[in-house]
Amino acid sequence: MTPVKISVKLGWIQLLTRHKGDVRISKPTRLNGAIQAPTLRVIDEDGKQLGILSRQEALQIAEERGLDLVEISPEAKPPVVKVVDWGKYSYQRTKQMQRNKKNAKTLEVKQMRFGLKIGEHDLQVKLGKVTDFLEAGHKVKLTIVYRGRELAHRDLGFKLAEKIVADFGEAVVVDQQPQFAGKQLNLVVRSSHATHQTHQPVAASTED
Repeated sequence: MTPVKISVKLGWIQLLTRHKGDVRISKPTRLNGAIQAPTLRVIDEDGKQLGILSRQEALQIAEERGLDLVEISPEAKPPVVKVVDWGKYSYQRTKQMQRNKKNAKTLEVKQMRFGLKIGEHDLQVKLGKVTDFLEAGHKVKLTIVYRGRELAHRDLGFKLAEKIVADFGEAVVVDQQPQFAGKQLNLVVRSSHATHQTHQPVAASTED
């Protein structure tokens, strides 16, 4: 997300950002005279709590200091405002948004496919790739594919799934137990050492 510019109109501040080629407008922030609540909880430019003041008192403090009054928590009761240098404040907020975006790690659900009659060498190669995905923090969807008459031996797929999970031992946690879907048996695993992620999986990468 790349900042484009700041739009100021009648005391409302809108941060325009560019995201994947589209310009999006953030939720407006009330500034100075656009603040409507009759009473406000006021914080000064040094972070000091000035208490609950009338709207007029808060505006007067900001004006006397040559600064702006910005509504930072409009849903609070009463709303919370801060006395700030708006230019500096908006710049710092934009930089923080950029840092948060950069540091946020959006993870994918990777996929690895196994034939029911896979040989031991090929199995270990695929498990090595699964290990790489897990160490990167991704969840992995393991898909065991049945072909033709193999569907008559569904138990073999469950045995292969058990073997795969057993090979990883305590290094993995099974997020989704083996389930049939058409001619496939699917299960999802993740690393037992992975930290909790707040981001939802966004894509799947298939490995044949």
